[in-house]
Order: sequence, then C-alpha cells, then structure tokens
Amino acid sequence: MGQVQVSRTGSTTTTTLVGEHADSLATVLGLVRSGTARTRPEIGRHSGLGRTVVTQRVNQLTACGLLEEGALGPSSGGRAPRELRFRARAGVILAAELGATSIGVGVTDLAGSVLAEHTEPADIAKGPESVLSRVEELFDELLDRVRAGTADENLAVWGVGIGLPGPVEFATGRPSAPPIMPGWDGYPVRDRLARRYDTPVWVDNEVNTMALGELRAGTARGHGDILYVKIGTGIGAGLVSGGTLHRGSQGCAGDIGHAAVSDEDEVVCRCGNTGCLEAHAGGAALARDGLAAAEEGRSPFLADVLAATGTVTAADVSRAAQSGDRASVELLTRAGRLIGNLLATLVSFYNPALVIIGGGVSGAGDLLLAAVRETVYRRSLPLATRELRITRSELSDRAGLVGAAFMALDELFAAERLARWVGNGSPAGDPALVEVPLRSPVF
Repeated sequence: MGQVQVSRTGSTTTTTLVGEHADSLATVLGLVRSGTARTRPEIGRHSGLGRTVVTQRVNQLTACGLLEEGALGPSSGGRAPRELRFRARAGVILAAELGATSIGVGVTDLAGSVLAEHTEPADIAKGPESVLSRVEELFDELLDRVRAGTADENLAVWGVGIGLPGPVEFATGRPSAPPIMPGWDGYPVRDRLARRYDTPVWVDNEVNTMALGELRAGTARGHGDILYVKIGTGIGAGLVSGGTLHRGSQGCAGDIGHAAVSDEDEVVCRCGNTGCLEAHAGGAALARDGLAAAEEGRSPFLADVLAATGTVTAADVSRAAQSGDRASVELLTRAGRLIGNLLATLVSFYNPALVIIGGGVSGAGDLLLAAVRETVYRRSLPLATRELRITRSELSDRAGLVGAAFMALDELFAAERLARWVGNGSPAGDPALVEVPLRSPVF
C-alpha cells in the first residue's frame, strides 16, 4: 500500500500521501466527481478497490470537504447505501481567457460550472502589467459578487487557470516569444497571480484551453481524439489524443498558424516569416484583403463600409459575403481552402474522430466551414474521413474560459497533487502547492 511523507516549508508542515494510496484517493474522487459512481459499492465495482480501502478514501475526502453524504441510494438487498456527492461549492476557481482583442474572466465552482463571468474589449499589446492588472480587478469584482451570492465571505480560491494568445512554456507558466504580445516574452504570469491569490496557477496557450473546454463541457464530450482549430485574428490548433491534451515537449504543439502554405513572399507574417497560414487566412489577413478589395473597387459593399467607418474588419468581410458580395465570397472561400488543405494533412496524420472549428472568424456563416469541409474530405485519406465529423464549436466564445477552469481542476485533482493537500484541508495558502511543480495533466 501507499506511504505517508511529512515535509516542512518554513513553519508549515505538509503531509503527503504517496504510491497506491494517492492513486486510489484520486480514483475515488474522480468516480464521484464524474457521476460514474454515487455509492461506496458502486465505487468498489468501478475501481476494483476493496471495501475497506473505499471506506478509508471516502472518509479522507469527506474530512477535507470534497465529498458529502446525501440521501439513501438504491438497495441491492440489505441496507440501502448512502449516496455520495462532490462538494462543488467547497471552493472556487478563477479562470481567464486573454485574446488579442478581448478579455474574458470568470469564477467557477469545483465542477467547472461558471458562477459569474465578464467579457470586455482589450488590447493584449498593451503589455502584461496593464492587462493583468485589469484581469486582477475583474477577478476581485466577480469573486466579491460570488461571495455575496453565497453568503460566504471566506469562500476560498483553490486555483487559477489562464489562457494566453501565444506560445506558453507550460512548465513555467511564461509566454515564449509571442508574436502579437510585445513585452510578454518570459513574463512570470504564473508567479504573479500565485502571489496575488496565494493559490496554485496554471497558464497555457488559449487554443489548448479551448480544446479542453470542448472536451470537458462542449462538442467533444465522449470523444478521445479531437482536433480543435481556432480561426480568429490568428490561427491555432489544440490536439487531444486518448482524452489527453497534447502540448508537446515545450508546450507549442498545434501552432499551425505559422505552417507554410504558400511560396509567396509579398506578405510578411507577424512571426517574421512569409507564407504562413495565418498571414493568408486569419482574421487579420481577411481584414487586410477586404480593405484592398474596397480600395480597388472590387467590393461595393466593403467600399461603403470603408467610407462609413474608415476601416474594414474580418466581420465586415463575413457580412459582405453573406449578402452576396462576390469579392468577399472569394476571400472566405480561399481562406477555407487554405485552412482545409493543412487540416487534411493533419487528419491523415493524426486521424481524429472530430474536428471542431472555433474562434471569431468561424462564425462567418456556412461559407468558410463548407470550404474547409470540402477540402478536408477531398484531400484526406478515405479511411481517415470515413467517420470524421467537422463541426463548429458548441461553447463558442466561452470555450477558452471554461477550458481554463478545467485545466486548473484537472491539475488540482491529479493524484500526486491531490495527495499533497488532502490531509491539510485545501490547496489555498499551501506554499508547496503555490509553487506548483508542473507537468502535463493526467485526465
């Protein structure tokens, strides 16, 4: 069986359960959290653990406030067992998705349900001090609102999850040379928020959090192998294999926006290279090409928009295409085909069951999605597309926010981390946990 380790950090003594003890603890909690098992006998049947071990683990999880007993469950002969419930309101998670042009923040319970949220325009290029200060202000406002609504002024923050619109070294929680985030390279996002809220913090690329959001609470529920593609100002992908988010060795897996799709060198991408998918098919590219169509007289619709507003956006191109504007239809179709060509390679290589298209540009009617589908089905191997489904995101703008919360929850309740604080009450304020020795999540 497992062992117990005792360590000290300053004046704090930490008890850690290790080995089989930690694994069985996480297994029992996972079964109740997911709703797979609701009674002790059901836990035993699903886990293979003995009655005594199940009872011990349930008692430990109840003592630290994660489980509670409810009504009597169904009887299979003899005394009916008590049902067990996961105490989702024992604490809260702070979650944020930072996009190129917006901030979305929220407070969720320990089951990932959003209790309060707020979204507003923002410019990520203003730098980490300005943007994160605003994120902290919004976190505090929403947390006060949730505490007031629950009449619990001491409701603890158990973790923080953040998605950023650029490459992130997951092990350190620091952005790594993000093309659209001047001043963010190497910035200690995790360390700053961990000090501010005295709780563990996890930081990842926003596309990964979007993929995780869809996997946990959206279109991809029940699927093990998916490809999430965000088409917004930039383009990126989140890969899930066997139910596990694949980040790669440095955390930059899925950065398809900077894959070469053209030999043209007239357009320089934000990363400094030419021929990148993002530079030809992303939201900024659609806006650039739409502006050119308006100025050159190829699009009366966009020319009117330019005269009225002084600019052309990707959303304007979408509206023009939906109204039948020929130049805009061509722009969206071309973008869909370029994206589809690259995805066809990934589909043949990776063989996902589901491709989810999200991001702001994905809402451009059916035209872009149709072009992506047609190209993928035509260019991929028949076996790879035989049961493949390509669909829009179910969570839409909330995918990244929800996924950021689940990122923190999955890490928080992973076996070795759960075992480090289950005997100490909660993760909040535990210096060993606030430091967060990170790794790839185990789902």
